[in-house]
Amino acid sequence: MTPAASLDDALYAVADPTRRRIVERLMRGPARVTDLAAPFEMSLNGVSKHLKVLESAGLLARDLQGREHYLRLRPQGLRRIHAWTSRFERFWSAKLDALEAQIDKENEDR
Repeated sequence: MTPAASLDDALYAVADPTRRRIVERLMRGPARVTDLAAPFEMSLNGVSKHLKVLESAGLLARDLQGREHYLRLRPQGLRRIHAWTSRFERFWSAKLDALEAQIDKENEDR
């Protein structure tokens, strides 16, 4: 998988609100599939499909303990998203700093 495809997969995975809620829940620690499915009004099969998207994007890892499947976040998958979006944060910070400087200059001129 190319780095661009990995980023595309990760962004696609978190574009869905259900998958974002799953990621947010897993930020607190690993959870069983059934526990992750509990808050959603959909079948266990439906939640499993969301989990597979997150797994294939490299955002989750699955561990088997007996018959139970536990999922946990894979931080490196989220780092790809952060690395890409942080470039925009730097861009907007620079633009806002320039705007603030311009406003300060105009206020001093008055």
